[in-house]
Amino acid sequence: MTARADQIREALSALQPEHVEVIDESHLHSRGLETHYKAVIVSPLFEGRRAIQRHQAVYAAMGGLMAQVHALALHTYTPAEWEADARVPDSPRCRGGGKHDQRPG
Repeated sequence: MTARADQIREALSALQPEHVEVIDESHLHSRGLETHYKAVIVSPLFEGRRAIQRHQAVYAAMGGLMAQVHALALHTYTPAEWEADARVPDSPRCRGGGKHDQRPG
């Protein structure tokens, strides 16, 4: 795990997660190291909250650390949602010209 991923994980602890994963996906993109992440967060604090409210809670927990991240894919679940289906979708392809994107000839 990268240093920034560790910082993200520490910041997300404010959400009292039952499960948290922080995955550095920067190697799939051309913006450099430690810029693209996926976070999977399972927290009882998400109960009764819509997706946008869950994401706002994550942004608040991240604080100034958000300015150091180019992209953060969020997958937020309540414990019941996670228990029912613990699958995490693949991240979409980078639209910012990732180094692994196929370009037309």
